Amino acid sequence: MHRLLTMKRLSVLFLSIFAVLLAGMFAYENLVVAPGDRCETGGKWWDPETRICAQPISIAEITGRPNPGERAAASAAKNRELVAIEDSLALQQAARDVDRERQRAALAAEQN
Repeated sequence: MHRLLTMKRLSVLFLSIFAVLLAGMFAYENLVVAPGDRCETGGKWWDPETRICAQPISIAEITGRPNPGERAAASAAKNRELVAIEDSLALQQAARDVDRERQRAALAAEQN
């Protein structure tokens, strides 16, 4: 009796299917997964749908805001501006207080 699936044929069939699946796995790894990993290790963004490796752009560049390194300097400049405004307001208040006391003294001298 001549059988179609002998042990030798089954082992060859199993090993060939295993080899094809293993080759497919390595091909998938190298052609699909690896480009994304290489892109991300380079500090870029990987889009798996379009398979595009893009350079990220800072929001500060788009909106015209100061870069993160310049933020501290911009914040310090704004704080200095606020302190100057507060100082001028304090001087104006002091001038009003002096003028009020002068007017009170003049009114008190006029009434006596």
